[in-house]
Amino acid sequence: MSNLLIEDKQVVVPGDILAEGMDYLPSYGTQRVGEQIIAMQVGLANVNGRVIKIISLNGRYIPKKDDTVIGYVSDSTYSSWFVDVGYAYDGSLSLKDATSDFIERGASLSKFFKSGDIVLIKITNVTREKAIDLSMKGPGLRKLTTGKVIEISPSKVPRVVGKQGSMISMIKEKTGCSIFAGQNGRIWIKSEDPVMDKLATDAILLIEQKSHVSGLTDLIKEFLEQNVKEKKK
Repeated sequence: MSNLLIEDKQVVVPGDILAEGMDYLPSYGTQRVGEQIIAMQVGLANVNGRVIKIISLNGRYIPKKDDTVIGYVSDSTYSSWFVDVGYAYDGSLSLKDATSDFIERGASLSKFFKSGDIVLIKITNVTREKAIDLSMKGPGLRKLTTGKVIEISPSKVPRVVGKQGSMISMIKEKTGCSIFAGQNGRIWIKSEDPVMDKLATDAILLIEQKSHVSGLTDLIKEFLEQNVKEKKK
């Protein structure tokens, strides 16, 4: 039996259990853990039929040319995909910018990307009408088939990355996680160790919470080292 544990438009925080059972489906800002759907960000729970997602309470992302972002494939046409990049309008990924492979006329685009896929993607243009052009051609750009995505305020991403990547490199080193911070506030974390996965997540959320504090690097270093030491006991 499946149970919905929250109400529509209820404020939730990371770690809140939103539903139990397999009848409900996780969407943006949530993740399935076993038979539970867990909130991965602060926001308003949105329940649409069987689908549960989180609407962020933070400021919205404003896309810019050359931003590298994490997006969710939302729909497709016969020649392109639409990708949610955390803005009011979805971006457009054309066939020619998605792959160098030859695609036969009439072939199913779901062979490459389907609704719900998570992609690491680059913004190549933003028009005056707010149309967003996207590309998968570039170093490291790809579909993210493993790991998880958490969301923070886009304005806090520079603090997570740090000067010349110092902060995010420290988190990777201390936890052994693979991490990429999209400029739209979505952060991908991958680890084979669920304990280190949670530690990296907690560190990033702590940076968001304490982003205004001076000496943040030392604070996060101490937090990581203390927790890693405790895990090894």
